[in-house]
Amino acid sequence: MASERILYPCYFDAGLLRREGRRVSRDLAVAKPDAAQIKAALSRIGVAGTVEDAPYPGRWMHREGRVRVAWDGSKEELLQTVARELQRRA
Repeated sequence: MASERILYPCYFDAGLLRREGRRVSRDLAVAKPDAAQIKAALSRIGVAGTVEDAPYPGRWMHREGRVRVAWDGSKEELLQTVARELQRRA
């Protein structure tokens, strides 16, 4: 059974510092991603995701949404895969 992972747009935002929530390197980050773009990137790599209206806990004032994903691998692997796909479409 796949583990559930949560992806927030701030994980991939090139305009944020690591301490502000970015989880990928600046080389893989994109400008102002949103939950719909993350869901589209997931579908292009063959992974289903569900968009939810919920803020990142450290950025509660920004209602940017999140994507819930069923994923067997590590979260880091998922982040890198999605980031590369977002870069491809940016």
